[in-house]
Amino acid sequence: MPVFNEQATLRTVVERVLSVGIEVELLCVDDGSTDESRQILCDLEKKHSEMRVLLQPRNMGKGAALRRGIQEATGNYVIIQDADLEYDPNDYRSLLEPLEGGQADVVYGSRFVGAGPHRVLYFWHSVGNRLLTLISNMITNLNMTDMETCYKVFRREVIQAIPLEEDRFGFEPEITVKIAKRQLRVYEVGISYWGRTYAEGKKIGWRDGLRALWCLAKYGLKERRMPEAVVSVQKA
Repeated sequence: MPVFNEQATLRTVVERVLSVGIEVELLCVDDGSTDESRQILCDLEKKHSEMRVLLQPRNMGKGAALRRGIQEATGNYVIIQDADLEYDPNDYRSLLEPLEGGQADVVYGSRFVGAGPHRVLYFWHSVGNRLLTLISNMITNLNMTDMETCYKVFRREVIQAIPLEEDRFGFEPEITVKIAKRQLRVYEVGISYWGRTYAEGKKIGWRDGLRALWCLAKYGLKERRMPEAVVSVQKA
């Protein structure tokens, strides 16, 4: 869980993650927060033995925070969880099902499929998201519906073996291209979504969309497609 200035939601989201009824190791990476987030995290860490807090020396970006948390993970699977209240940890069980059944290496939680409740918000934001997903699918030859979703779940050894470079919101297109080039087994699961407004603290903007386009082009050209035989050896 990357954290940057989320004091308003932090206690609630931690409690929700730890109450899902499955064994979890919650790694919270504070990305140089300037509000009370660090103190809240330290208080929560004392209260919950399942929780570890990692402190970045300064604000380095969501991608950098994720990179650190991923490498520190020790569980069987790695779930990316934002520190706001847009995504519901009660979806964990359905996200994990294809992995635990041995069908998938990676699972994306899609906000655009399934019957879960979805808060109605910005039209143009959804258009931009779908456009980025379309371009991503053209580059990766995957048929995803929501490349930019927060909920991405990986077998731990798979995600820890992928070199990650993006420090900010470019993580989403970067990892999508890299898992496609490795010919990993990818599933989508419909999730619920309570999107927040910019007044409520939403951080991603149009510049991040442009960066996502750049990352799709960069990694689409840069990454070498691995033969399935090589992938099978790596997964053994």
